[in-house]
Amino acid sequence: QVQLAESGGGLVQTGGSLRLSCTASGRTLNIMGWFRQAPGLEREFVANINWSGGRTYYADAVKGRFTISRDNAKNTVYLQMDSLKPEDTANYYCATSRRVGYPQRPDDYDYWGQGTQVTVSS
Repeated sequence: QVQLAESGGGLVQTGGSLRLSCTASGRTLNIMGWFRQAPGLEREFVANINWSGGRTYYADAVKGRFTISRDNAKNTVYLQMDSLKPEDTANYYCATSRRVGYPQRPDDYDYWGQGTQVTVSS
């Protein structure tokens, strides 16, 4: 069993930065990922990273602005979000998957956190 807990969300102005953290208890799986969901919209993929941290993958909407990283000694994955825009406003979830490659569908992930809210004001 894996439990994930996100932190670091909040309110920030356009152009600002936030760093989200997700700490896992129990064993962690190969892929750690971040998703987000805005009200009335489907949950969408943001980024993922493999166990070694050597491979990362980003959604086009965040490429060049967000950076995913992980510290396996701390069982923690991070999402550094820079140059934030109002359209980044959403509840952000971390998740973990036993799959290989670059899984981007929510159904590809086995365990989920409760989410942390990010609000970007214009």
